[in-house]
Amino acid sequence: MRRSDLGEFEEVVLLTVAVLTPEAYSVVIAEELEQQTGKTITTGAVHAALQRLENKGFVKSEMGEATPERGGRRKRIFMVTVAGSRILHEVREVRNSLWDRIAPQSLPQINIA
Repeated sequence: MRRSDLGEFEEVVLLTVAVLTPEAYSVVIAEELEQQTGKTITTGAVHAALQRLENKGFVKSEMGEATPERGGRRKRIFMVTVAGSRILHEVREVRNSLWDRIAPQSLPQINIA
């Protein structure tokens, strides 16, 4: 894995696409990220990340059906590609390996509530 392959925000957007499939579109991705992180996430930031991910081949998209709640407009639905799945597994492997190697006394104790 090269660091330039996947930025941190791109990683969480890609993970969220996987979680929300088959209903992964920008608005619900932003809402899920806000719920998970407790931070404000704009749909513009999500759109930009999705475009980068699609350019890298990590997601693909197709237009969904028109819906009354969107005034008859269609939404772009995103799905993780094989390349996207591969990069997520690689990132997870690296992170897990590093976490497994941290000695208990290396990190200060924190209270997680």
